[in-house]
Amino acid sequence: MKPNLFFLNDDAKILHLMEQGDEEALVMIYRQNRKAILSFVTRNSGSEDDAEDVLQESVIILWERVRSGRFEQSAKLSTFLFAVAKNVWSRKRMRKLREPASEFDNDQFDSYERSALDEMIDSERSEHIANAMEQLGEPCRTLLTLYYWEEHSQEEIAAEMGFANAATVKSKKYTCKKMLEKILKESGMYVGLAQS
Repeated sequence: MKPNLFFLNDDAKILHLMEQGDEEALVMIYRQNRKAILSFVTRNSGSEDDAEDVLQESVIILWERVRSGRFEQSAKLSTFLFAVAKNVWSRKRMRKLREPASEFDNDQFDSYERSALDEMIDSERSEHIANAMEQLGEPCRTLLTLYYWEEHSQEEIAAEMGFANAATVKSKKYTCKKMLEKILKESGMYVGLAQS
């Protein structure tokens, strides 16, 4: 008789199932996070279909990370999945804004105008961050890019950049982030970076 596995919480059970390649984990994580991600996407100019796409893509990203051994759990799975979903939706919105517009009704036009303004603001912020990153120099530029924009784990960054271990990367990342924030404040364009 196969022994029953005891899990302290749903996250542990889901991660175990994913590691085993059991697709039941996909159903569980999908059900647990559907409402929050649906709400987020529809509140941010998306449809229910958009939200379903974002949720599916986010779940697949989590699945692939766990299966490849690149997932580093530092928070609840729902927190990680929500952060991934925000990034996925942000990229999808940017792509939508670049597509040529077809026929508009007034509501679509108002929504598009707000989105275009959002894009302009985001673009300006991105430019300020890019300039600040240039001023920041190495190794901070590479470290922050790998961590915040390419979403590498601290272990991956340690291996890639030759740091002793993940703890060293965490310490250096904190210092680099503070330096970047200082440069942004001095330029009059402070943009808060994600906490971690």
